[in-house]
Amino acid sequence: MANDMIPDIFNGERNLTTTERAVSVVLGLGIAAAAAQPRPNKWLSLAALIVGAGLAMRGATGHCAIKSVTRQAA
Repeated sequence: MANDMIPDIFNGERNLTTTERAVSVVLGLGIAAAAAQPRPNKWLSLAALIVGAGLAMRGATGHCAIKSVTRQAA
């Protein structure tokens, strides 16, 4: 099942505008950088790192799987 999702997440038509891509990359890198700071709660840092990397990936590829699913459902 996971193998079916991988191409959809990383390969797909670009459905983000240039502004959305830029904001995603900047916010993603900022969140990931903030997660790299030492914190008492390691799980919170890990969650922030995952969210930041996901946003940066979304902006770099220009494809948002969530946005494409919501367009198909509408």
